Amino acid sequence: MKNSTVVHLEERTARLTVLIDPRKKAVFERLCAQEDLTSSQVVRRMIRAYIEERLGRPWTPRGDGPVGGAEAVGRGATRRRPSRS
Repeated sequence: MKNSTVVHLEERTARLTVLIDPRKKAVFERLCAQEDLTSSQVVRRMIRAYIEERLGRPWTPRGDGPVGGAEAVGRGATRRRPSRS
C-alpha cells in the first residue's frame, strides 16, 4: 500500500503582506502572546469572521469562489491609489 498524504484546502497557505504602524504591531503581538496565539492565528480568525459576515453564512473551504470580482486581484494585479489633491 502506498503511503500518501492528503492536504486539506485550509492547510495550504498563501502569503498576505500588510503594512501597519510599528507601535500598533507591537501592541497586537503582545496581546496575541498573552492569549498564547500567534499573530497569524489571530489574523486568520479575523479574516474568516469577515468572510462569514459578508457571505452571511459559515465559510467552508470548498465551493466558495472569489467574491465580488476578487479573481482580478492577485499577483501582478495593481490597484490605483486615490490621488492626493
